[in-house]
Amino acid sequence: MSAAQPCVGVLALQGDVREHVASLRAAGVRTMTVRRESELATVDGLVIPGGESTTMSRLLDTFDLLEPLRKRLAGGMPAYGSCAGMILLANEVLDGREDQHQLGALDITVRRNAFGRQVDSFEEDLAFTGIDDGPVHAVFIRAPWVESARGDVEVLAAVPDTAAAGPAAGRIVAVRQGAVLATAFHPELTGDGRVHRLFADIVRAAVSEDAA
Repeated sequence: MSAAQPCVGVLALQGDVREHVASLRAAGVRTMTVRRESELATVDGLVIPGGESTTMSRLLDTFDLLEPLRKRLAGGMPAYGSCAGMILLANEVLDGREDQHQLGALDITVRRNAFGRQVDSFEEDLAFTGIDDGPVHAVFIRAPWVESARGDVEVLAAVPDTAAAGPAAGRIVAVRQGAVLATAFHPELTGDGRVHRLFADIVRAAVSEDAA
């Protein structure tokens, strides 16, 4: 693959696939939707979109993608998960189903639906490490938060620690560990392409390193 324009897949089993595809194309990478192991094998990185994490977990089994995806992540494939994608990438999830699968690509514990139900969805401006030109406007929809991050996980963003934030104050909502990035919110819904550009740069760096 070309380091200048790698191919980034979007897991297309459920969730807001089209929005991620559009954001990635705007970030200057080629895209394809991924539903089969053969498609997963050809991409340089993968986005796991928002949706419903338990449904996506079951569909990974149905489409025989669970173990191939775990293998590619263990081999260093860059990945970005938003909302449900963050839940799936985590080592551990709280308030999930007992039969829910974890991909184990991030050494974090997440709490599913931590911010509440659909009616509790909200928006917030966040300082985001590694992104310049002002705060990132974040849209939270039945979002998780990170209860704990371990090892070399880098915290990129947290809810402002203010009284108005209530129990969400100070909660971690964006992390990175190596080539794996995750946010509790949905940048693909805001028109702000900076998170996707950050991920595109992560993929380009990984492709360049592999080619060296």
